[in-house]
Amino acid sequence: MSYIFRHCLASFSTLKQVNSQYFCKFREYFKAKFRKGFVGKANSFDNVNGHFPVGFSIFDLSAKKRISKISVDIYDNDKGVEQAVRSGKKNFYAHRQGTYIIDWLKNYHDKQGSVIAYLRLQGTDFANNQGIFIANRLSDNDIKNKLFTAVTKDNLITTSIYFAVRKIIPTTWVNNRDQFLYPSDGWKSDREFRYDCLAYTLFHEKNNIQSQHGVNHWIPFTEEEVNARSKFKSNFMTDYIAGKIERTNGDLFSNGHKKKKLIFSSEAKAVFKAGRKLWTYYHSQKKANVNASLYDIREHFQGRNDKGRMNAKSDDVTYNELIGNLRSALKALAAKIEPKVYEYGFLRK
Repeated sequence: MSYIFRHCLASFSTLKQVNSQYFCKFREYFKAKFRKGFVGKANSFDNVNGHFPVGFSIFDLSAKKRISKISVDIYDNDKGVEQAVRSGKKNFYAHRQGTYIIDWLKNYHDKQGSVIAYLRLQGTDFANNQGIFIANRLSDNDIKNKLFTAVTKDNLITTSIYFAVRKIIPTTWVNNRDQFLYPSDGWKSDREFRYDCLAYTLFHEKNNIQSQHGVNHWIPFTEEEVNARSKFKSNFMTDYIAGKIERTNGDLFSNGHKKKKLIFSSEAKAVFKAGRKLWTYYHSQKKANVNASLYDIREHFQGRNDKGRMNAKSDDVTYNELIGNLRSALKALAAKIEPKVYEYGFLRK
């Protein structure tokens, strides 16, 4: 709802008109000076269920100014609108067409290389992060609407960066509409950041690779490391990490066709260590699938309910401890990566 008073426009709405990629053209025409405003949680209003910010904003129409940023007060209203408490400030930025993270990722689409998985894509804001995952099978709808890009040996790092950047920061009602953006070039020279993102992607629970849908190229350990009973169908990932696979871009930008072992940070190594213990325990099971993925391992121990959904927990105490340790290590790695998401401009504070 919007109302015009003299030269001002008061708007009660989401903030999409300020920052969404779908309102880029609108922002080319709408020129006004932001005066003041605040945001509250959407589901505190009648007949609204979403966890996203709703803003009350006042714009001065007499000042023909391109909107670049608005800064509003945050009101936490969990106990109802009447008991709302001001808890800080929130910035919303107006972005131009071509400056979103999807525009950056397009530079690394690979339609020629051998596919090792698909990165499922959706939107450019936190609200759509649930729809981002790694898989080796796509739905008909994903294919029809082109909601994916192929993952190959030559874009594994950049697709992992995209995945990690979209996943490491939890979605809240305040950041729900924040947009992921085209970064600066700083990440290109930060090898540790790139490999941290790969480690994060390998062990994240939205890595939905399933051996039943094809060859699992995402096993992050050798057979010897996890006491597997027989050879894996694919050693792609350990060969890639060990530098045995030639990548067209080498180590992305500086090494030409050189093969080089990837060296991970201490936080990433802790994730691998926790993951190896989990894989080893799984391979000690009588019915272990030698080519199992993380998804397969979780399904084995957690099972499914009568609706076909994977259960949240397992009856196996050892498994619960091991998966808990992996999640804790992954959380520590996410905390290490998070500042660089802002430093390189994937998000703005």
